Amino acid sequence: MSEPERVTPSRPPRRPAALLFEPTEITADAEHFFDLESIDDPRDLLNRATELTHAFRAATDRSVEFQAIAAARLADPRRFDRLTTADIAERAEWTEDYAVKMVEFGRDLLSAAHPDEG
Repeated sequence: MSEPERVTPSRPPRRPAALLFEPTEITADAEHFFDLESIDDPRDLLNRATELTHAFRAATDRSVEFQAIAAARLADPRRFDRLTTADIAERAEWTEDYAVKMVEFGRDLLSAAHPDEG
């Protein structure tokens, strides 16, 4: 594995490692996790595990943004089939208070992406 990249003013940070799906026959083994168990060198193991940690965090952040956008679109009063925040909360297994915050967050994301609309 390569050394972790250092962030310098002239060099932006590297994108997180891609999360690739593991073959189902290998993932059936409870000890198998992105092939980390096969890495013997602790330096390489730390580097790869750190790459995965950053990738999972980035994936989580991004998926939360998509959840918020979907919630905002579902709650849009212009939709004839709009959902209440209680309905959205039930579908997403959230509390209604959290659904309200996610709808607001999604609206903020949508308005930032399309400032000329609405």
